[in-house]
Amino acid sequence: MRKDKETASEMRRAGKSYREIHEALRIPPSTLSAWFGGEDWSIKIKDRLIASTRESHTTRLIQLNKVRGEHLAKAYETAREEAREEFVALKYDPLFISGIMLYWGEGAKDPKQGVKFTNSDPKMVNLYVAFLTRACRIPVEKIKAYVLIYPEIEEKTCRAYWVKMSGLPWENFTKSVVIAGRHATRRLGWGVCTVSVSSTYFKQKILEWIKLLPEELLKKEYYENI
Repeated sequence: MRKDKETASEMRRAGKSYREIHEALRIPPSTLSAWFGGEDWSIKIKDRLIASTRESHTTRLIQLNKVRGEHLAKAYETAREEAREEFVALKYDPLFISGIMLYWGEGAKDPKQGVKFTNSDPKMVNLYVAFLTRACRIPVEKIKAYVLIYPEIEEKTCRAYWVKMSGLPWENFTKSVVIAGRHATRRLGWGVCTVSVSSTYFKQKILEWIKLLPEELLKKEYYENI
């Protein structure tokens, strides 16, 4: 066995990531992946590293409603800096990737608003809530939701459905919004669910992640580091 491979193997078995081994030994991540990527013990180490990242990461939620001007710009820049630092650890987490992609497609993009995600697909809503609570470590009590329904839909029954499907407690749902649809045949039986986190600070982080993730996924090096 090559001496550097033996050393790399010892470091990997000790729980080091490919990035850490690369920085110490200058062995390309693609080579490390070829050596250890298919080994069960190495896969278990990768899973532990991902789990550790999730456990140690907690997204800061800061209310900035009363902050203006220069101080607001500084707070937003701090949020973006934190997002860039956290992205290094989170970018290999499948749940994080899924959540960012969901928000990129279906979330509110206005930086002055809080974090709002709207969809009629219960599986998408449930996955997005998991992204908030498990990948971003947002406390459940900070997540609110409401349902957009039509007049003929019974409000409590509809809300109970989204409580079950989203995984959020009943008390996290605010009063439903009733609207009159234009096309009776196209109405959705369970309405549309909106999940929100009231923090423009967190919104800045989400927007930064949306910018970073597509760029990262197009890099060859990204897959060599997995």
